[in-house]
Amino acid sequence: MKCSSKSIRIEMRVARQTWSDLEATKLKELRWLLLKYKLSVVRGEITRIDNHWYVTHSGLLQLASRRQCCGIKTFLQERLSDPDANRWVFRAVVYKDQNSKSFVGYGDADPSNVSLVVQGAEMRIAETRAVNRALRKAYGIGLCSVEELGTFSSSPRASAAPPPSNGHPSSNGSGNGQPRLRDQLCLLIRQYNLDANLVNAYAADFCGTATLSGASRELVESFISHLSGAAKQNRDALVCKLNSYAQPVEVRS
Repeated sequence: MKCSSKSIRIEMRVARQTWSDLEATKLKELRWLLLKYKLSVVRGEITRIDNHWYVTHSGLLQLASRRQCCGIKTFLQERLSDPDANRWVFRAVVYKDQNSKSFVGYGDADPSNVSLVVQGAEMRIAETRAVNRALRKAYGIGLCSVEELGTFSSSPRASAAPPPSNGHPSSNGSGNGQPRLRDQLCLLIRQYNLDANLVNAYAADFCGTATLSGASRELVESFISHLSGAAKQNRDALVCKLNSYAQPVEVRS
């Protein structure tokens, strides 16, 4: 897939709209990455967190597909895993073509190195991290992937189709390749360095539900839009608002 000058202009325009504070050096760096790896901002294949560029799981899979990857195998490392502690370790093997050598990557996940938003999905995250690392080795991708970040991780499935949309905030949008609502919320939390527990409490209050998982997709979309706007306009004011949802500390005599 070739990147035409028109498509690059579109990608850069979307990047400037998405991250209005991008400096000229970061824009130049992004342009180079788009040309080198044929990644796409529009399709959510590359993203920015703490002023650093990261490739996404979907971006790596799309890249492998474009380069006609021969196959990806994943293996649960039972001896290194601990189901009781919800700790999982996977090994992934990527074959670029039938005659190429294999490229191996390992991924681990447990409650201590995933976001609170996705705790309970550690097995899928571990598999995704393993696949990402193997793909990055195979295709010489120098960018770290979002899913490999220690305390922030989305939870796409590495080897299974995503569940159908059912109104739950963790479901996909409309099958059009857009990031899941849960992933969008994670990105905002990481990008603006927000407290995930307080954001969840604020979201539930905003949606009028006991928990965020009980809210409809429309309400969650509305909250994400509200949170993004509030963070961009005045992060300090947003943090003060979030702090109002902190549980008081019980003092025992």
